[in-house]
Amino acid sequence: MRLKDKVAIVTGASSDIGLEISKRFVEEGANVVLLGRNFDKLEKARKTIKNYATKTVGIPCDLTNEAQVLQTVEQISDHYGKLDILVNSAGLINDPIHFHEMPESDWSALINTNLYGTFRITKSVLIKMLENKSGSIINIGSISSERAIPKVHLTVYCTTKAAINMFTKGIAIEYARKNIRCNCINPGIINAGMIKSYLDYPETRKVLDDKQPLNRIGEPIDVANAAVYLASDEASWVSGIILNVDGGKSASEG
Repeated sequence: MRLKDKVAIVTGASSDIGLEISKRFVEEGANVVLLGRNFDKLEKARKTIKNYATKTVGIPCDLTNEAQVLQTVEQISDHYGKLDILVNSAGLINDPIHFHEMPESDWSALINTNLYGTFRITKSVLIKMLENKSGSIINIGSISSERAIPKVHLTVYCTTKAAINMFTKGIAIEYARKNIRCNCINPGIINAGMIKSYLDYPETRKVLDDKQPLNRIGEPIDVANAAVYLASDEASWVSGIILNVDGGKSASEG
């Protein structure tokens, strides 16, 4: 098992990608703490994981609340005695809207979750990783951090994800001498979240599949498998990378 006896925190763990990462981590031997805002939704998701009763814990945590984040990380550290892995999977995306029509309150919601939320939990976990003199942090970004999508107006969302790319590199270098690694996975179009409802229509699914160089959109498991590698000791010399898990889309013209 590649993550045997590791202790991992996964934020946004009731989402499709966060849950799949949690499942794969448990399969690889990790003890996983699933974090999410909605306890009922979190518990429903957690109970789909094999051996969930012995290998997982679900804790409601609002990443926009600094005191709550600090208390949660302290509670996890006290219980397990260490923190080996953090996956920052929690994120917010808005319905596509022109930038000039977007209220500032919507900007703030995206920034507070996608940036400040990631900052808060990472800072709290880093303190524990420094005590243990090791750790692996994995941020879940988006290929939207690198390219704007025509006719899909997500300027502020894309900006927050671009910031996560640089945050990844900064943390990786700042804490490299402390044996703490930080990497980022940028998924392409994944059968998850907002896009799932569109896939109920075979015509739409075919259009999306045909636009991918590998002739299919991605699945949450594709992101989860990449996360397992980056969390494992196999990636002990890998830090500061932005890994596009996008079926080759970022290498193509369209």
